Amino acid sequence: MNRVELPARPRILVIALRRLGDVLLTTPLIASLRRAWPDATIDALVFADTAGILAGNPDLNGVIAMPPRRTVAQSLALAAKLWRGYDLAISTQSGDRPTFFAIVAGRGRVAPVEARATGGIKCRFLDRTLDIVPGVHRVEEMLRLADVLGVDREPHLVPPRAAPFDGMPDGPYAVIHAAPMFRYKQWTASGWRDVAQALRGRGLTVIATGGPAVEERAYLDDVWRGIDVKRVDGALNWAQLAGLLRQASVFIGPDTSVTHLAAACGAPTVALFGPTDPRLWGPWPVGGLSEMWHDTGAVQQRGNVWLVQHAFPCTPCQLEGCERRLGSYSACLDALSSRQVMVAVDEALTVQAALRPDAKL
Repeated sequence: MNRVELPARPRILVIALRRLGDVLLTTPLIASLRRAWPDATIDALVFADTAGILAGNPDLNGVIAMPPRRTVAQSLALAAKLWRGYDLAISTQSGDRPTFFAIVAGRGRVAPVEARATGGIKCRFLDRTLDIVPGVHRVEEMLRLADVLGVDREPHLVPPRAAPFDGMPDGPYAVIHAAPMFRYKQWTASGWRDVAQALRGRGLTVIATGGPAVEERAYLDDVWRGIDVKRVDGALNWAQLAGLLRQASVFIGPDTSVTHLAAACGAPTVALFGPTDPRLWGPWPVGGLSEMWHDTGAVQQRGNVWLVQHAFPCTPCQLEGCERRLGSYSACLDALSSRQVMVAVDEALTVQAALRPDAKL
């Protein structure tokens, strides 16, 4: 497709009103825009609780943060503020709200559209559209938007700019992030304890990360009770977390935004997957994916990422656990053994030692 025509030094808005991991996965599109228009002013419109994942992003000039739950009056006030303020506005989603802000903000407007009546209505207000194709990885969706704009792809994630913090370990260390956002993505507490003890036996300090929420920290209190780990849950911002991950000998985590961040930071990353389809949401390694993830596999490796599953015939179901709700258990994760996880961890440590001899190992 021909490259979209923009004036000199254009103003571009990228709209990503999703969760943390989703926002991080939009950064290849933002990098593609920066390469195509190096003199542009590029802003991102995101929810306030996801803005930190874009901290220090060199491809952005600004981040506009809006509350996740906004009244109609507040939305209209923001729309009035954005009205035709950009030469190009790109929604990264087909939803009504992000598409509405793209239509309002941009003199040129681009968005994905669904193959139904509402999508046809949206097309009337958009200059270029992207047909939604099922079974496509989220990053590939972003790169397909670059194709629609007629610009070259930049297939790499851009993590927050790393920042130091007090308490960085002096010797080699592993990072474990045990708490996903939802119960149905949780692995077993006994599994995490076994892995932490195995890592200690390999001479690594174990650093346990997590968020500041009371419920999450209570869950981690139970997971790490009596286990020798250094806990930093609730203590780090996204930039400091990026700094921690960049120097880690290995990272282990479930399907969560921190696991995507670890992969983007170049850490040898072991990702524990259950109901989620890796073909859609598998972590994106440094340098991109030359071969997409398969739907199942005991241990799959792509670049600096090892993806671990215990596959049942129904895996990956793409459902919210076996009980079809956020608070459900997932039998495929409950059945995953610490021995299988440590096979991937040991592979990651071996490769890391060969590729990064100057790293902390």
